Amino acid sequence: MLDLFPEAEKPVEIIPAKKLSARAAALYAAPPGHFQTRPVKELRLGFDGIWGDFHAGATRRSGGREPWYPRGTEMRNERQVSIVAGDELAIVAERMGLAEIRPEWIGANLVIEGVPHLSMLPAGTLLFFKDGVTLKVDAQNGPCRIAGRSIAQNSGMADIEAGALLFPKAAKRLRGVVAWVEKPGTIKAGEEISARVPEQWIYRA
Repeated sequence: MLDLFPEAEKPVEIIPAKKLSARAAALYAAPPGHFQTRPVKELRLGFDGIWGDFHAGATRRSGGREPWYPRGTEMRNERQVSIVAGDELAIVAERMGLAEIRPEWIGANLVIEGVPHLSMLPAGTLLFFKDGVTLKVDAQNGPCRIAGRSIAQNSGMADIEAGALLFPKAAKRLRGVVAWVEKPGTIKAGEEISARVPEQWIYRA
């Protein structure tokens, strides 16, 4: 087989794919029109995302994360499911001087246990749930002021706006990932997950 990257040059480092075992520790859904989520026992998912959830839909409107489009441009919804890890939220809470940050305060849908450094999962990671659902990770979920303001209000911070501004700094690379539904079905609390991390590389043109 032709070696595309001669050893002497080493322009690209290839990291092999791997599998991880995890668990759906907690599930949440947001009623229509509400950013904050509420605990549920199961999530019913279609190709548009979680049925009835605030972030459901085949498309969404662009915002501050997409400066290359005029705000409000209709685009593909790759943010159907928000996934976080409890250990990462604990770090963010400590940085903000809080006792805790609850997943529902920042609109999370799924808390996963068993994946080290969950927020660093690369795009393309597949999450296979035991009962049949498959989610595909799109990207890290960048922390924003909306979530920060929700945290400040729910935790009783004296200065709400200061809390809103602090969260994006404290939660950088710790706010979890967003994913979209590749194979629909129902996710139940406590369900086993097989995470398949794809082969990775750093692209240097």
